[in-house]
Amino acid sequence: MARLFSLEGKVALVTGASSGLGVQFATALAKQGADVALLARRKEKLEKVKADLEALGVKALAVECDVTDVKQIKDAVKEVKDHFGKIDILVNNAGIGFMAPAEEQSDEDWLKTVDINLNGVYFVAREVGKIMVEQKYGKVINIGSIHSTAAMMGSGISAYAATKGGVKMLTKALATEWAQYNITVNTIGPAYFASEMTQDVVSDKSFEAVVKTYCPMGRIGQEGELDGAIVYFASDASSYTTGQYLAVDGGWTAI
Repeated sequence: MARLFSLEGKVALVTGASSGLGVQFATALAKQGADVALLARRKEKLEKVKADLEALGVKALAVECDVTDVKQIKDAVKEVKDHFGKIDILVNNAGIGFMAPAEEQSDEDWLKTVDINLNGVYFVAREVGKIMVEQKYGKVINIGSIHSTAAMMGSGISAYAATKGGVKMLTKALATEWAQYNITVNTIGPAYFASEMTQDVVSDKSFEAVVKTYCPMGRIGQEGELDGAIVYFASDASSYTTGQYLAVDGGWTAI
């Protein structure tokens, strides 16, 4: 059974890997034996993550990349392919969270959210997908959200929810296109986890009441509670699972 979840000999590419969930995903994959390419805008932070992964006994590569820039994406994917010779796993994690009442939201904030959370996911998947199609093998894991399937009263998450809902349907579309090439495409939908992106929200005392109301488990996610999902979708344990959305949310979307 352990071999079923092993990632030894695999190469993973993780976007948004300089902090938060991106670091957790990269670490979980490395602990299963995968070599990892780390992509993000902040190269200095990537270097720290790279060192931590190498201490686990795997190879790591830090590549500066802004997912709103298609040329940077193409260059970064090429660098990873040239360095490792292949890309077996993609974790499309880069994203931002933005909250504002819809009637007050600026054009710039809406477009930036769409550009990073949806366009970036597609363009990275497209470029890595070209390599996976040629390999006739690949594991694409898009990071959605509980807001891929559910909104929240008075939350001001119209841009965020729209993009994460788009990620869920993009996953289904790519899964049906790429199944013929032995490529699986799935989405993980986390609830709220403590991270650099969510710290202002989860540290707000009033948010505790929101969690108590909407989450049957009554708490936010803890470090490590996404590891099982990412390893499952990255490994051959999920060889016949594609186009799926897995909520890791303490029951939030079960209500």
